[in-house]
Amino acid sequence: MNKMKLKILIMILVGLQASFGMAQPAPDPADDVPDAMPFDLALGTPINLERAEAAINAAIAETKKRNWKMNIAVVDVNGDLIVFKRMDNAQLASIAIAEHKAKAAARFRRETKLFEKGINIGKNNNIITLDGVIASRGGIPLVENGKIIGAIGCSGGTGSQDELVCKAGAATLSK
Repeated sequence: MNKMKLKILIMILVGLQASFGMAQPAPDPADDVPDAMPFDLALGTPINLERAEAAINAAIAETKKRNWKMNIAVVDVNGDLIVFKRMDNAQLASIAIAEHKAKAAARFRRETKLFEKGINIGKNNNIITLDGVIASRGGIPLVENGKIIGAIGCSGGTGSQDELVCKAGAATLSK
């Protein structure tokens, strides 16, 4: 008799599970396979010193218009430092952050803002498991003629301030 009650209880539980939609897990969007490779930018000739300095100078001009103090780094396609400038009284902790943002933007071939968005919406929390990621805006790839030639990273303000200054520096290159 106890076996019969147990079987009935199991059947009821299975029926309840199915009626609440718990029997089949929802499809995972991460299992979707895109047709094209995302962020498939070809590597170009790495940015040279003169052009890296021009990008930093444009970024600094933007900060001066707004009375902001920033740390700004430009790296090559591998994420190796080409030029770095620290403005007077810029936040010292942001020295490494600016370089990290530039390096991540170059190596992952995308703006660091996308990492921030992915984590904030809770959709791509696996991002935090990737070496070299920084989930904070202010790292932008430098693209010329459809090819990545380096990246610029800015830090010292809010994420939106850092991003705006980077865009001013990136604008010195034709896209």
